[in-house]
Amino acid sequence: MQEDPRLASLYLQGHEAALQAFRMALASGRMPHAWLIAGPPGIGKATFAFRVARLILGGEDADSPAGRRISAATHADLLVVSRSFDEKRQRFRGEIVADEVRPINAFLRRTAAEGGWRVVIVDGAEWLNRSAANALLKILEEPPPQAVLLLTSSAPGRLLPTIRSRCRKLDLAPLDTHSLQSVIVRQVPDVSPADMTRMLESAQGAPGRALALLADQGGKMADLAQEAVAGVSVSRSYQIAEAVLRKDDGFNLFFSLLSDFLQNRARQSARQGLNQSNALAQAWEAIMRLQGETERFNLDKQESLLQAMTIASKA
Repeated sequence: MQEDPRLASLYLQGHEAALQAFRMALASGRMPHAWLIAGPPGIGKATFAFRVARLILGGEDADSPAGRRISAATHADLLVVSRSFDEKRQRFRGEIVADEVRPINAFLRRTAAEGGWRVVIVDGAEWLNRSAANALLKILEEPPPQAVLLLTSSAPGRLLPTIRSRCRKLDLAPLDTHSLQSVIVRQVPDVSPADMTRMLESAQGAPGRALALLADQGGKMADLAQEAVAGVSVSRSYQIAEAVLRKDDGFNLFFSLLSDFLQNRARQSARQGLNQSNALAQAWEAIMRLQGETERFNLDKQESLLQAMTIASKA
């Protein structure tokens, strides 16, 4: 299980240049009122956003009053908006709705409780539905003073162009090997050398992805993904889908691994001068689109897995 980003922000690894950009903006007195923190899934966007919130609100010291309140999610000048969790279905809802964005207005209209800045984090801004996006846009069009909105997104292209244009964009780069190892060892101190090696080969510099790979003990999920890409019978594809869905976050990890295998095959095809690169690229795009639509519209995950395996095996 991944660590709460509020707490993980105290031990942020990597992203030094991005953090320095915030420090300079804050020190200059010309802090942009909105930032779009972008990067692939698992790269640490929410963790980074909370670290920035700590910087702005004076809570970088975990033992300071502000630091303790941020860790406890009780800081009066910090508001977090994200997809809510459906307890009945045991999954995150497929979108952020307008009712979840509207409290930002009331939050920003009142005076800062501690006499300084107010910070809003919109985590996963790509999940805003049309009404929620328009509500956020109105806030961005007339931002109040001493307020900063931090939007995180793995798919910034899904945001309204008018929202993107009102934010300073900051892309988070993959962590280097040393930083990634530091994150993993802190959260999984007993990780074996073999699992560490396996993780580093496939994590692509993303801590969230690394932890998911470590949870896949022995690389069983990777074996299933590789089997699916090679092509399996209909009955076997159902068995694979059932095995994937029994794992915590197995759906996203399986799609990610399918993507890796297709990308590796595309690179090998290009190096060997084979005429498969376009077909593999199209299959990769179709699988990534299927994953996003399944999450966004709460589609049946088993059916999406079966469809993804068919696409991958025919590429």
